[in-house]
Amino acid sequence: MEKFFYKSNFNGKNFLFLNIQHLLMEKNIPFRLREVVFSSSDPSVSKRLAMLVNTGKLRKIAPRIYTPNLTDDPAAIIRRNLFSIIGSLYPGAVLSHRSALEFQPTADGSLFLTYTYTKNIKLPGITLRFIQGPGRIDGDNPLSGELYASQLERALLENLQPSRKSGQELKTSPRAEIENRLEQVARLKGEAGLNDLRDKARFIAGQTGMEKEFARLNKIIGAMMASQPAQILSSPLAMARAFGHPFDPVRVELFETLFIALKRLEFADLPERNTSDTSFRNFAFFEAYFSNYIEGTEFELEEAMRIIETQAPLPSRNEDSHDILGTWKLVSNKDEMKITPENPDALLDILAFRHKVLLSARDSKNPGQFKDKNNRAGNTFFVDYTLVKGTLIKGFDYYMALTHPFARAAFMMFLISEVHPFLDGNGRIARVMMNAELVKNEQCKIIIPTVYRDDYMGALKRLSRQRDPAAYLRMLERAHRFSATIIGDRMAMMQDMLERSNAFKPHDEAQLIILD
Repeated sequence: MEKFFYKSNFNGKNFLFLNIQHLLMEKNIPFRLREVVFSSSDPSVSKRLAMLVNTGKLRKIAPRIYTPNLTDDPAAIIRRNLFSIIGSLYPGAVLSHRSALEFQPTADGSLFLTYTYTKNIKLPGITLRFIQGPGRIDGDNPLSGELYASQLERALLENLQPSRKSGQELKTSPRAEIENRLEQVARLKGEAGLNDLRDKARFIAGQTGMEKEFARLNKIIGAMMASQPAQILSSPLAMARAFGHPFDPVRVELFETLFIALKRLEFADLPERNTSDTSFRNFAFFEAYFSNYIEGTEFELEEAMRIIETQAPLPSRNEDSHDILGTWKLVSNKDEMKITPENPDALLDILAFRHKVLLSARDSKNPGQFKDKNNRAGNTFFVDYTLVKGTLIKGFDYYMALTHPFARAAFMMFLISEVHPFLDGNGRIARVMMNAELVKNEQCKIIIPTVYRDDYMGALKRLSRQRDPAAYLRMLERAHRFSATIIGDRMAMMQDMLERSNAFKPHDEAQLIILD
């Protein structure tokens, strides 16, 4: 006999998809090809099933459930056909409570459903925990056959019900998870979205008799919107929103990944060798030149030198010239570059001031102001503008727990780059903030030369998209070792060192050389 199998293994993420896929395909395949078939009150069907079992073409894997799959574990078969099984055997059931938010069984195999009675039914690998309650209402989501899932507002109310059980048998999600789901709605749809959810939940509570649960939900939403005391909240995400600093949780997890990598490693000390005012300013010129070149503000070296020497922009390139000047004014000022943030408010103030100096000639980019709309680079979307301050503040906690100057510099640079708090100038500000950490601790600053641009950008993207800090740290350590070799009180000497290091060449023509 031909068999119909699903080769994909069960997991939480594709659980719903697989079962809906099974339902759709089952309608178009013959009876003999279905992976699960059910007993029937029709005598002819019962007779046929018995014949197939007796001839070894079917086996019974649970009460009223048969399969032509004679090899796979019954628990695996049940799991990948679970929604179809429930929809066929328990028509009108509603996936509810924590299961309506998680869409998968708990670790011990519990799945919670609202039905016409309260009862636990054990299947291989799964326990169906039926809770007597109201059936489907308008807006509940169809899953498979006569199986539905509670819509979000109903599910939130269900999860605010009291429960006598504990652990995996607890029918409700933790309170913090409810708050996180509400914060996600606020993050994506704003306070208007939360108000719409609250209005819909109020109506559903009247339909289902969950007025007490709505009162709890209303207090949580009120606390998140600062119209109720925030002390009732338990989720860091929800509390941050209540106090006016909502943050991007995905980025904060990424910052934690980098923080852990930094804490596990040791880094070399590379003391500043350009200690005279002249050599420090010479290095600062090339630092500003390369930092702008990376961002597409390209000048011939002689043009850039003339801009710095005269402190005047080229008439034909006023804004670009001011970018070079603004960057140089920051990085050549030892007193300014010794300033690092001691608290979150100081971080925000320092960023705003330095950005204002950097982009002083670009009024359209709101110099000194955090972005008021979202920005992106290719397929990379940066932190939502409404979450910028909160995400910087959360990231600052990790920064403060670091001690080595290089570790702080590496973290600070990635924090600013990943948040992208301004409309423009984010890469340059990120590198200024990085080097301030090094100047504060009398360590050599870091230059990212033209030849190393692709290594730099690639390592940043790898950390951002693949959560791999190793490549980022290797890249930055190499850049630091290279930068420590660029010294001299004469500009021509420093330029010669850079040329011998291939610093000015495109990445596809040469590789960075670290001079001995």
